[in-house]
This record gives sequence, structure tokens and C-alpha cells, in this order.
Amino acid sequence: MAMNVGGSGDDDLMMEINTTPLIDVMLVLLIMLIITIPIQTHAVKLDMPTNNNSANNEKPVVVELDINPQNEIRWNGEIVGGQADLEQRLKSIATMNPQPEFHIRPDKDATYDPVAMVLAASQRLGVKKIGIVGGEQFIQ
Repeated sequence: MAMNVGGSGDDDLMMEINTTPLIDVMLVLLIMLIITIPIQTHAVKLDMPTNNNSANNEKPVVVELDINPQNEIRWNGEIVGGQADLEQRLKSIATMNPQPEFHIRPDKDATYDPVAMVLAASQRLGVKKIGIVGGEQFIQ
């Protein structure tokens, strides 16, 4: 920042604005702004369920659905009679409150068609708690 000191003998008016006080004021305001901003906390607010001991002691009902290499569908050990029988059983699960857990366990030699049929029917009928279990048999 240059400053014009007299003594040159020119009586011309100084046409430049003195920016030093302006910069000083801006720096003071910037420092005050930085100091007064609260520290940001990076917290995620979660609504955790309340601890209800009587409800936690009950184990959820689990429906096991096995698909063997011959593409037979077994519902808790019983052979399912066909797609109509399967859909009737899925409707009964979908209307229960709370819904039981629905575990699908396909054999590694079974084709994808019965698995896809079970998944599509359960989604269409409103079964929510679906899990495919037994994935350790696919690890080579």
C-alpha cells in the first residue's frame, strides 16, 4: 500500500481513496464473524425404539421355506401343493400382525424360477420381512 507524503510541491488534490482503514475494518469484522460462529456439531438424530422388556422376550415367528434341487418348495417341512397353495399361505402371513419372519433357503442346485416365483408372490401379496438364508453354501 502506497502512501503519498507531501513535500513534492504539487498542490494537486489526492484523487485516490485511502483503503487502509477500509481493509482494517473488514479484517476486524471477519475476525468477529469467525469467533461468533458456533462450532458445528455433526450429530445425526435418531429415534431409537423404547426398551420394552415384555415384547423383547418373545422370539419372532419364523417361517422356513426350503427349495430343494428338484425345485420342490417346502413350507416348514411340508411340500407346497403349487402356486395357488403358496399364495394362500403367503396371504395368511401378510395379514398377521406382527408379520412373521419369512426365511427362504434355496439349495445351490435349484433353478432360479421357483425362487423368483416365491419372491414375486411374496412382494405382490405384501409380505415385508423376507430374508434369503443359507448363502454360505454358495461360497467356493
